[in-house]
Amino acid sequence: MLSLGREALWVSLLVAAPVLVLSIVVGVAVSVLQAATQISEQTLVFVPKIVAALVALALFGPWMLATLVRFTARLYEQIPQFIR
Repeated sequence: MLSLGREALWVSLLVAAPVLVLSIVVGVAVSVLQAATQISEQTLVFVPKIVAALVALALFGPWMLATLVRFTARLYEQIPQFIR
């Protein structure tokens, strides 16, 4: 059971990483641009981050789905072992 939890956390991290990393990179870039130009608009960061997240989902979505499907298939195959 412990290995199942560890694998679930690892798969969650792998699946979430592309969207989170790209959003963080875009957020930092926009923040640096705001600091350099002294623009203090708080809502300026949201639109580029949302666009970056959508782009990341479009690019990495098939891989993310395949990773989740493989994990789920392995999980279903191991159900008899968990019942014992």
